[in-house]
Amino acid sequence: MIPADVPSPIDLKDMVDAQEWERTAMQRPFREEYFEVFNAQLAMLETPKLSVIELGAGPGFLAMHILSRRPDIDYTLLDFSSAMHTLAKRRLKPLDCVELKYIECDFKTAGWVESLGQFDAVLSNQAVHELRHKRYALDFFIQVRSLLKPGGILLFCDHYCGDGGLSNDQLYMSLDEQREVLRSAGFNASEVLVKGGRALYSARLESKG
Repeated sequence: MIPADVPSPIDLKDMVDAQEWERTAMQRPFREEYFEVFNAQLAMLETPKLSVIELGAGPGFLAMHILSRRPDIDYTLLDFSSAMHTLAKRRLKPLDCVELKYIECDFKTAGWVESLGQFDAVLSNQAVHELRHKRYALDFFIQVRSLLKPGGILLFCDHYCGDGGLSNDQLYMSLDEQREVLRSAGFNASEVLVKGGRALYSARLESKG
C-alpha cells in the first residue's frame, strides 16, 4: 500500500497563512547561519555572473540575503504560491535587481522542470518536505539534475528525522536517507552544515568518466 501524503497544517497559497509563515520564519534558530553558508558555497563558484534558481523560494528571505551581497547574480525564484511571490516581490523591490525572475510552478507536477533552462546553482532551503512525503524525493532530485549546467552545484537544506531532528519519519528523511537519495539521484554530496535539526548539502553531479 502506498503511504498517504502528510497534510500540511497551513495553506501556503493563502495570503493570510503565507504572511503568518513569513512573520515567524526568521525567528527560527540558526536561520541566518544557514544563509551565510549558502552564500559562502556560492562564492566558491568561479563563475563571473552566476545564474541561480531557488526552488520553493517562499517570501524571498534567502534571495534577499544573497542578492544584498551579490547583486550581480541572475536569480530565479520558483514557488507554487502566488501569495509567496507577492511577499517576495515586496521584500526584494528595494534591491532593484533587474535580473530577477519569478516562476509559479509546483514541483510535484509532472514535467515541472521543462523549459526552465539550466543554472550554475540550484538552491532548495527547507522546501523538499513540501512534497508532503519523502517517497517523492528521489524523483525530485533526478529531475533537478536537468537544471544544472556542467560543473553546477546543488545546495539542498531540509529538516531531518531521527536523533537531534524531527519525529515524522514519513515527511522527513533521516540523515542517512538524505545522503542515499542524493547518491541514488546521481549526486556526489557532502554535508556542509548540520545544526538545529537541519542539514545542508553541497552536491555535484557524479562524473560518468
